[in-house]
Amino acid sequence: MTTTTSPDDVRRLIDTTPTGGFLGGTWVDDGPTLTVDDPSTGEALVEVVDNPPERFMEALAIADAHREALGATSTYERSEVLRRTYELLIRDRDRLALLITLEMGKPLAESRAEVTYAADFFRWFSGEAIRVDGGYRPSPAGNGRILTLQRPVGPCLLITPWNFPIAMGARKIAPALAAGCPSIVKPATLTPLTMLALAELMAEAGAPEGSLSVLATSNAGAATGPLLADPRLRKLSFTGSTEVGVHLMEAAAGQVLRVSMELGGSAPFVVFGDADLDAAVEGAMAAKMRNGGEACTSANRFLVHESLADEFTDRMTKRMASLTIGRGIDDGVDVGPMIDRRAQERLRDEVADAAGAGAQVTTGGEPIDRPGWFFAPTVVADIPDDHPFGREELFGPVAPIRTFADDDEAIADANDTPYGLIAYVYTRDLDRALRTCERLESGMVGLNRGVISDASAPFGGVKHSGVGREGGAVGIHEYLETTYVGMA
Repeated sequence: MTTTTSPDDVRRLIDTTPTGGFLGGTWVDDGPTLTVDDPSTGEALVEVVDNPPERFMEALAIADAHREALGATSTYERSEVLRRTYELLIRDRDRLALLITLEMGKPLAESRAEVTYAADFFRWFSGEAIRVDGGYRPSPAGNGRILTLQRPVGPCLLITPWNFPIAMGARKIAPALAAGCPSIVKPATLTPLTMLALAELMAEAGAPEGSLSVLATSNAGAATGPLLADPRLRKLSFTGSTEVGVHLMEAAAGQVLRVSMELGGSAPFVVFGDADLDAAVEGAMAAKMRNGGEACTSANRFLVHESLADEFTDRMTKRMASLTIGRGIDDGVDVGPMIDRRAQERLRDEVADAAGAGAQVTTGGEPIDRPGWFFAPTVVADIPDDHPFGREELFGPVAPIRTFADDDEAIADANDTPYGLIAYVYTRDLDRALRTCERLESGMVGLNRGVISDASAPFGGVKHSGVGREGGAVGIHEYLETTYVGMA
């Protein structure tokens, strides 16, 4: 296998990437540091500033001080900043993709796609910024007029995950700025570099003073707790686990903060008996292996009609076994490492437990014996009905396959989870497709598609998968308050 990215390329990139804190438009480099590792090797990449809690409070003071001025900027001005950020992201796509691959592990092709996806949010919300409006109409009672206004909600705390280190930040920062809200971003400790690089690009694009702070920290609770308790903060947006999301919502309740939560998932992938099997397998691979399975949208439970189960399992086994595993910076790699040793060992133990209960591991099932946190792409079939394997989020390259006999059983199994982020459905019957989409308890459905993420579409879940929507025409309204004016 050849490597197109040399050690010198890596060193130059790391040496030119910001490692400080971005505080309202100013870089700060003092204080303790935390280590960012390369999950492909288990070795350290670089040290970044480990910002103390008082710096987050300083960021809030800056955001609050600039809140009115930012809200008063013209929507054209904010739109142009977002548009220029889009152009800079496209300009620097290869550099940013390499940075994502180094700190997160995914193959470069996927990292490039993530940068493009992130850029699309800035392009989309550059248009939405100038379309914020209100309303005016006579009262139905005939005794006055109804005027509605939209205004920024105020300073926002945005907490982003490690698995999509630039896209998840873009999905929050872009609508916040479009609405006129200053943001404080806490990136994941495992992958802060890409978000710091984005802050640098937004400064180059002319982001208004005080509109953005990006601060990494190894002590999230100590940093965010005081923010959530401070009345100057008015909005919290979080992407991550349901467990942490619930804790944050409880903390946010004290100040009655607006919250947006994109939480865990256990996505069912339903293959009906009339499905195009070739298309279903292609969609299954895309839905399962995007980001190596480390995605909240990853297919977590394959529910296959019993008439197709054997062939579907055979095809999935062959496809998963054929994937090339390695460092994301190497040519021809399909699957990179998991994010850390803990994730690797957790997945190993869960597969072993299912196998011990009688499930059949048809390929993979073990960590790979090499530096870094690699896990073999895995298919598990014949899972006992009473075994929970796959009902909780796996977050890795493992595909559990279960069977069903009829439509009602498939939908009941798909809905048998506290989560409801996304579901996938494969069928050639239009009536069945629509009836199934209507009955699924899910915020999103991929109908004969394995990937549906789109900056212009609303992203979010129901039940324990979250509150609110990001992206699409509704995304900016998560950062706006409505004022009603009753007029004589």
